[in-house]
Amino acid sequence: MPALALLITAAGCSSADDSASAAVPSPGAKATELCRNLDKVLPAKVDGERREDPEPPSALTAGWGSPAIILRCGVPQPPKMVDPKVADGRDPDAVAGGVNGVDWLMEKQDGGGYRFTSANREVYVEVTVPEGVDSSGALIDLASAVKKAIPSGIAS
Repeated sequence: MPALALLITAAGCSSADDSASAAVPSPGAKATELCRNLDKVLPAKVDGERREDPEPPSALTAGWGSPAIILRCGVPQPPKMVDPKVADGRDPDAVAGGVNGVDWLMEKQDGGGYRFTSANREVYVEVTVPEGVDSSGALIDLASAVKKAIPSGIAS
């Protein structure tokens, strides 16, 4: 996998959005249980921002700061995770890499910012980092919780 440096992103300023919202995933029972375990061990702060969960309230979503870093647990596998162009490093908008023992697929989003989806874990965890936020800091802060709550393996 490419070096951590490929996952380190920092961008310019962006406008604040005080009302974060996130679609709540609908995983199966086992994934929901793992996601609830993750919610219990998530850090109070990510990248220096305190936890402020998005609407609607759910143990499957979490947020930090404004504009919000949003975590969603139990999401479906992103199509780019199995795209051969990504695996071969030929997709300029998607890169595989790892941070502190958690593998991630990084996808550049329209309008800036990045979406990271965990790989090689029993449940997919998605972290959306808005433009202007240091995504490496967010992933470093979340890695120990993901490792603790979501076992290595293949998501079903």
